[in-house]
Amino acid sequence: MLTETLQLPGVLPPVLGSAVAVIALVACDQRDYRPGRYLFKPLAALAFIWLAVVLGATESNYGRWLLAGLLCCMAGDLLLMPDREHYFLGGLIAFLCGHLLYATAFLHLPLEPRGLAVSVPPALVLLAFVARWLMPRVPAGMKLPVAIYTLVITAMLLCAGLSAGQPAAALIIGGAWGFAVSDLAVARQQYVHPDRWNRLWGTPLYFLSQMILALSLARV
Repeated sequence: MLTETLQLPGVLPPVLGSAVAVIALVACDQRDYRPGRYLFKPLAALAFIWLAVVLGATESNYGRWLLAGLLCCMAGDLLLMPDREHYFLGGLIAFLCGHLLYATAFLHLPLEPRGLAVSVPPALVLLAFVARWLMPRVPAGMKLPVAIYTLVITAMLLCAGLSAGQPAAALIIGGAWGFAVSDLAVARQQYVHPDRWNRLWGTPLYFLSQMILALSLARV
């Protein structure tokens, strides 16, 4: 399925551009090279917007909602670059809006209730893990925003599960879960244990997930 999608005209340039930008971004982050981060992170984000446009995001309700979500995520990427608390809150709000827009996009597809039933247990496990592992470490002033964000992620994952049975289901569910798991790296960096390992795995997973969600447009 993914191989067939990658063979579509116009898909290869943004995919290759994303790969180069993400590799360069990770390398710069590992060396704490700020100018590289400010160059390659926006380029990596532009790649998933580019891919969505190439795949006709503006031509369907699903595509328009998904594109709006991708744009919010790009805004979140830019807001998280400075590594400052007030920028982090702005980034959190931008990504929260992205999750809500993704959920809305998924709900524009034919819904499969059995997919929801399968999605509930792992989503609840993730929710419980975040409540036990992360919330005790979050400062008092950020507990409510982080709690709301976590609930929105959970809702987005459940909405992704409703796409089960659709041609794009594997891409939608895989991209949604990849996005959610990559958020754990951001949370660990911000509140638990800041180190280079967080970005080493979290950054590639995040951008790969956004590209996979954009690729879902080819199967809708």
